[in-house]
Amino acid sequence: MKLKTLALMSTALIGMTGATTALAQSATGGATEVVVTGFRKSLATALNAKKHEERISDGISSEDLGKFPSENIAEAIQRIPGVQMADVNGRGATISIRGLGPQYAMTTVNGQAFKSPDFTDGFRYDVIQTELASAVQVYKSPSADMDAGGLAGTVNIETVKPLEQKGRHIVVSVKAQDSQLAKGNATPKGSISYLDHFDDGKIGVFLGASYQELTDRADYFWIDRWVNADGSAFNTARRPRYRRIDRDTLRQQFNAAFQYRPIDGLEMGLTAIYSKDNTRYDVNQQVFLFNTSRIQTLASTADTATVIKATDFTMENNRQLETRNLKTSAFTYDLKWTGDPNWKVTSVLHYTQGEAHLTEEAAILGINIASATLDMSDPSDVKFDVSTNLSDPGVYALDTLTRNEYPDGAQHHDMTDQAAGQIDVTRYIDKGLLYSVSGGLKVYRETFSRYSTRRDLDGNLDASVSPLMTNSNELISDFLDGNDSIQTSWVAPDTTAYRAALAAADINVPKVFDPSGSYGVIRNVASAYLMANFRGEVAGLPVHGDVGVRDEQTHQLVKGYLSGDANPLNSNVNLAIGTYQTPMSYSNVLPSGNLVIDITPNLLLRAAAAKVLVRPILDSRTQLTTTVSSSVDANNVRNYTISEGSATLKPLTADQFDLGLEWYYGHNNGLSVAGFVKNVKNGTFTASNLCPASFNGTALSLVSNECVDSSGSTYLISQTLNDNSVVKIKGFEVNWEQSFDQWLPVKGFGVTSNYTHVTPSSKATGFYLANLSKDTVNLTTYWENSKFSARISANYRSAYNQTSAESFFATENHTIEGRTQYDITLGYNINDRLSVSFGGLNVTNALEKAYKDIKSRWQMTSVVGPSYYLSLQYKM
Repeated sequence: MKLKTLALMSTALIGMTGATTALAQSATGGATEVVVTGFRKSLATALNAKKHEERISDGISSEDLGKFPSENIAEAIQRIPGVQMADVNGRGATISIRGLGPQYAMTTVNGQAFKSPDFTDGFRYDVIQTELASAVQVYKSPSADMDAGGLAGTVNIETVKPLEQKGRHIVVSVKAQDSQLAKGNATPKGSISYLDHFDDGKIGVFLGASYQELTDRADYFWIDRWVNADGSAFNTARRPRYRRIDRDTLRQQFNAAFQYRPIDGLEMGLTAIYSKDNTRYDVNQQVFLFNTSRIQTLASTADTATVIKATDFTMENNRQLETRNLKTSAFTYDLKWTGDPNWKVTSVLHYTQGEAHLTEEAAILGINIASATLDMSDPSDVKFDVSTNLSDPGVYALDTLTRNEYPDGAQHHDMTDQAAGQIDVTRYIDKGLLYSVSGGLKVYRETFSRYSTRRDLDGNLDASVSPLMTNSNELISDFLDGNDSIQTSWVAPDTTAYRAALAAADINVPKVFDPSGSYGVIRNVASAYLMANFRGEVAGLPVHGDVGVRDEQTHQLVKGYLSGDANPLNSNVNLAIGTYQTPMSYSNVLPSGNLVIDITPNLLLRAAAAKVLVRPILDSRTQLTTTVSSSVDANNVRNYTISEGSATLKPLTADQFDLGLEWYYGHNNGLSVAGFVKNVKNGTFTASNLCPASFNGTALSLVSNECVDSSGSTYLISQTLNDNSVVKIKGFEVNWEQSFDQWLPVKGFGVTSNYTHVTPSSKATGFYLANLSKDTVNLTTYWENSKFSARISANYRSAYNQTSAESFFATENHTIEGRTQYDITLGYNINDRLSVSFGGLNVTNALEKAYKDIKSRWQMTSVVGPSYYLSLQYKM
């Protein structure tokens, strides 16, 4: 893998060198013409938009119609100052802005909400293909005419406006992508875009469609439970786990835009977007359930058991198939009237809906393991020696299995939508400093609903029905791609054989309604704003900006179910014995102001202040209603996982201040420095591992760091609460874009880079700033002319903490180590119509590693591997 990576990078460098030499030889006979197209054009467009924006913002733009400067929207956005990307199971899927996680950032499309189907994970950018976007702008200081909800910032994705393009365009592109770790065939992608004008330019039409298949894989080896074992105070690993995720994804996206200008000063538009993402997960796990009383510490540091031996424990072989079928859509009608030079009126009607169907089914086989030794003394090479050969199907004799269950799993149907209407009016005054006054009204109604069921086999499958592992199994091999000293292969149960066995035996395991995991939320929001825009001179210096206030009235209703005794059809869920409704109302006045002082035409001083908010958040582990789930492990111990209801959470608010200096010098050159402070109140935090005196009338107590009842059942209880203390976040950003044309004899070289430092409050608080990297660096060096282009990008983010709400792998919190990812892109324009590009993502195969509390205490090693693509684009 490393040799292949080096060979590819060497080929890229040789190609760049050869092209550079040819150009240098050409330059000796005369000046080389600099053609500003492609990536350089994208940078110039984004830099110009930043310069002329009233608000503090950064962005990226499309290189051309249908050609965005990245293969993934989230990966492109992470190159914007102050923006960090977070992986979800190895894919760049969510973003955080200035130290606050994905739940605190707002994402809009053309200024309107775009509902993410799986609303419990924050906005998922992997549901959007890059062909949708013509530009992406991140607003870090709001103005009063923007919807509230972006406490960290607002990401706005702009789609193609056909009347802003000239002529007819038809763009067809095809791509093949290969994920090296998945070791399968390359997967295809195709897209087509059509743009045209009719009726003497009064009508503009855009149609776009894209289709993609994607196969990839992610491997994880980690510790998901820790205890104080062996009578000591050491942090001792209790549950090592292997987890391999193989994914097959099918994506489809359609978008259309229609614009009509019947007369000067009147414009109507209609935009429609439909996006679909169906992913099948094949999750294979080996879960080693050490018994706390039978863990022996062989070596230790002051606070960590670095080498341990576990004896007589159970290992569970968990093969889980999951489907995640997501779709989202949006329809927007807008009207703009500028028929009078003193007035502008705009109105918008908008509807968006996200829907997710999530299913899982698992075959779980438990066997006894005589012993295992775990050596974490060297985090770069963790050693795990298991006495049993995990690749031998003979160890799964039916009469020795401690657990043999199928199908175990939950099903969720999530739906969220928003219907909105708004009107904005601007009166141009242009007297003194006052340039215009704007005001507007907006009302919208949004809903969130989750309907949950479970399908579990209570107890073990009868031996006369169960498939034999010796006859029905699948071999999992090459786990973790050679990292760490562990067994890298094991046999997994064949879920197809289990499905067929149940059908042959006429065993029907019913889906049972789960009231604790089902709920609904309705929010009605009415808002009004008033904003003044100003421009002129103060003390001889040009100034411009805005000042305004927005008032938001929110009425919320949470609906859920009251649950009682265990369901006789499935003891993992309770019976519904009634319903409840919890109303809540609150209002917020949100002032904001943005000021730009032109010290010189190319040297700008920016300042901004605002109060921002985000409404109560739903995430993957925290619900607004109480949820209860349970399972029985191989030791016949029932384990309850409980999330207490939080229907009356207050919205998070922040008072924020920004100050920046921007210098634009020469074409494609810019240097900016900005500092910011956010004072966050009502931040939510999840209080984990709670052990109250009782739950639902059952007395609880803390024993060996675990919450248990009198029968020995364990309770993992958490609750999301508001933190009334103020948490201060401060930091600064540096952004530099530089063309080297004036310094080098060969034209077309340049660099774009940014660095962000964020410092959270050091004071103890419940509000936990997860996903916060104190330092992030993005650096892209490029070279291009009219024929060739090449880019090498490096993205670094320092260590960041996660809780169980942000990551499946952080049951008891963990810290992802700092890492740098390198991507490359090579392009060649065969002619004016046809171009080809080659790209590599994570070409150095950077691993993701994690530790618990201190860097020497290993917790996780993860491998995703590099992926490469080859694409062709044809313009007609």
